[in-house]
Amino acid sequence: MAYIRVIPRLDIKGPNLVKGIHMEGLRVLGKPEYFARHYYENGADELIYMDVVASLYGRNNLLGIVERTAKEIFIPLTVGGGLRNIDDIKAVLRAGADKVSINTAAMQDPELIRRASKRFGSSTIVISIEAIRKPDGGYEAYTDNGRESTGVDAMEWAVRAAELGAGEIVITSIDREGTGKGLDLELTRKIAESVSIPVIACGGAGNKEDIKDVITQGRADAVSVASILHYDIVMKHENKGDFSGEGNIEYMRNKRSFSMINHTSLQDIKEFLMRSGIECRGYKAEKLYA
Repeated sequence: MAYIRVIPRLDIKGPNLVKGIHMEGLRVLGKPEYFARHYYENGADELIYMDVVASLYGRNNLLGIVERTAKEIFIPLTVGGGLRNIDDIKAVLRAGADKVSINTAAMQDPELIRRASKRFGSSTIVISIEAIRKPDGGYEAYTDNGRESTGVDAMEWAVRAAELGAGEIVITSIDREGTGKGLDLELTRKIAESVSIPVIACGGAGNKEDIKDVITQGRADAVSVASILHYDIVMKHENKGDFSGEGNIEYMRNKRSFSMINHTSLQDIKEFLMRSGIECRGYKAEKLYA
């Protein structure tokens, strides 16, 4: 039986967890280690750490955060951002990551996928595709955390990445990312129908129904979520007066986009999916009737 994975994504800039809209306007929410431990303790299947400025500045600053996180959590950890070569991948894996996510470097040197998969195994190599819908209805892949146009068709790139040895694909809709307007079902479905490897949908989840839809209609094998979970933690802890992060939460009360996000918990998401007939990892059916 194929179990659906629910994977929190933590975008990191320097030492902080950040969140933006359309991958821009990043706001600090707190420390990633704090959120990672919370998600681990509350049923996350995996975690994704993404350095959102690493490719722009040609460096990766996540090693220390990865090392600290790997000592605290015991679920698969995927790390991406600024990984340019085999040595960078090796360093992140040694720090405690289980998988690496590559976008910009793979687009610039597709054979890196083949070399990395042969060296570390296909299951270790995740290709991140960030896409924008074109006026003609197609999708173009972008690099540098959604900043740079490539002119490459997202579906064609997914097929090539799989042929070169990628073990999974994370597909992010830049148009939907951070908006809470729902994941791009057409984009996800087209990618899933183009490849035989698992596809992780990302970008735009505003409620539990959106997550169900991208699984049932978009044919995603897993869903990576951020705002819907991060804001749930921030608001609950801030309301209690014990939020231990260092983020700026005032903007969330005033941002129109935040009102479109029905923040919720991992366990609530998994219970909803189970009630909808979707099997989830780490969630027992008997919990529904306890």
